[in-house]
Amino acid sequence: MTEPGSLSGHYPSASSSTSMPLTLTLSEGVLPSGSEALAVSRICDSFLKWHGLSGNKALTPNVLASVHVIPAALTFSGSTPGPIAVIEWRTPSFAFASREIQQGHLAEAVDILHEASGGRHPKDRIWGSVVHALDGTWIVGGSALTNAELGQAIAQG
Repeated sequence: MTEPGSLSGHYPSASSSTSMPLTLTLSEGVLPSGSEALAVSRICDSFLKWHGLSGNKALTPNVLASVHVIPAALTFSGSTPGPIAVIEWRTPSFAFASREIQQGHLAEAVDILHEASGGRHPKDRIWGSVVHALDGTWIVGGSALTNAELGQAIAQG
């Protein structure tokens, strides 16, 4: 795992903020109803931990999430209806920069969903990806910011 503040050490201080949205897409019934919030919280905490940013005052409140629960008959794998879980992050390119962070966080996120399902949803039916936003296209507070501007906010936090 990286040292705390490892991302923040690359950038000077500034006063902007950033967001890191997580989208969790689930077939209905993958998680017990009402358990989605705890699963999202644990996945977001894992993201911060693996990036060495737990408790970062600039980033923590801006790790966003949305959960999409879709009727099981409308989710597919290999063109066949079936239960799925998909973890998708949208981040600036400096996030998930090392293989250790990629493997560590994503394995932990899979474990979190598997545990949250009570062990009923198999790990091999949990997918995910990380999409990096194009530098300069990150909208925060109504303004398009660059990776350097985002990093400055993280460094301050």
